[in-house]
Amino acid sequence: MISTKGRYGLRVMIDLAEQNDDKYIPLKDIAARQDISKKYLEIIVKDLVNGKLLVGVSGKGGGYKLCRDPKDIPVGEIIELMEGSLSPVACLMEPNNICPRKDQCETLPLWTEYEALVHDFFYSKSLSDICK
Repeated sequence: MISTKGRYGLRVMIDLAEQNDDKYIPLKDIAARQDISKKYLEIIVKDLVNGKLLVGVSGKGGGYKLCRDPKDIPVGEIIELMEGSLSPVACLMEPNNICPRKDQCETLPLWTEYEALVHDFFYSKSLSDICK
């Protein structure tokens, strides 16, 4: 399940993409448009800045803007940054997480296929694809 952090992170990114502007947008404006607490958005945008999806400037004229063109930002990148791995089972989360039953696991192909479907779905859509 995608948490509120993931959903709100996506909403922030959509909001900034829809501004279609190269100016920095104040967080209070985003919070008002999205009806999300500014305090909660501060946590979310910090993660988006650390993930190099947003750049922020403080002070007069400050705010946030996208680091890349919305068409170059896959939805999957945003969701994974906010949520972590979308893998359905732990043994697929990291290459170093090797299950001792890997060679005889009858369910591994099922989980692998499911993981690929989810990944391909979210990474096939760009931020610009879901904007108005």
